[in-house]
Amino acid sequence: MTAPTPDPSTPPTAATAVRLDLPDGRAVLHRDVAANGARFHVAEVGDGPLVLLLHGFPQFWWTWRHQLTALADAGYRAVAMDLRGVGGSDRTPRGYDPANLALDVTGVIRSLGEPDAALVGHDLGGYLAWTAAVMRPKLVRRLVVSSMPHPRRWRSAMLSDFGQTRASSHIWGFQRPFVPERQLVAEDGALVGELIRDWSGPRLQESITDEDIAVYRRAMCIPSTAHCSVEPYRWMMRSMARPDGLQFNRRMKRPVRVPTLHLHGSLDPVMRTRSAAGSGEYVEAPYRWRLFDGLGHFPHEEDPVAFSTELVNWLKDPEPDR
Repeated sequence: MTAPTPDPSTPPTAATAVRLDLPDGRAVLHRDVAANGARFHVAEVGDGPLVLLLHGFPQFWWTWRHQLTALADAGYRAVAMDLRGVGGSDRTPRGYDPANLALDVTGVIRSLGEPDAALVGHDLGGYLAWTAAVMRPKLVRRLVVSSMPHPRRWRSAMLSDFGQTRASSHIWGFQRPFVPERQLVAEDGALVGELIRDWSGPRLQESITDEDIAVYRRAMCIPSTAHCSVEPYRWMMRSMARPDGLQFNRRMKRPVRVPTLHLHGSLDPVMRTRSAAGSGEYVEAPYRWRLFDGLGHFPHEEDPVAFSTELVNWLKDPEPDR
């Protein structure tokens, strides 16, 4: 990893905090692509069919560092993008509803010159991957979601399951004005490290180093990132009873018609297994559910070998089972 030594007297920039090489020293092609009226930073490795990886909160493209290598070695063009408002992508004043964020994703696929992609999403990225597969099914070849139920199931769990509501207390906290942003950047992003550690399983120390945590903390402290990071969650909660939220929920009734792999950590304290399980009812295509024992909210980082093996084997399977 070629992370620069931070200067505490100056705020980090996308160029210094985001454009990194992979831990094994492999160079990454960093570039910006235009899509859906904004500019998005992508990190690319390998050649072959496109696999587009979407990060969650409180992270950026770096969360997929292990999978980029594994996918490239398996013969894929692996591209991890920074979502709108995060990492090296544009921080726009609006546009953080899931329908628009999903159009960011499908727009990036087109801007990369590809007819379609296998989408891999974690956490918020998983929410957007579900959405993109419904809204633009011709652009999604296969779908892989980690640590996030289907949006309709997520909404139901948040409204009717007290256990899930309590597990998602951070999302309720995001509804306050100004306070979440200040908390996320206080003490050089210390809260980011706390959240990653608290949400991970017992294998955390074996796979996510203090240096990795420092990378995430520094990226969160890029000006305006904290605000943009919580805006999607504000929309998701505040829109539940609004016409735009109800319209989105109705739109998501359309079934997913691409092969889907759903991955989850059995010890995930943020998204309960019972909330994620059952999302297959919204998939009218081969659907595979895989529960990783002993892993938390970040299975792709907590056990990258097991996660990458499952991912690559499923992508290469010409007839994924239901």
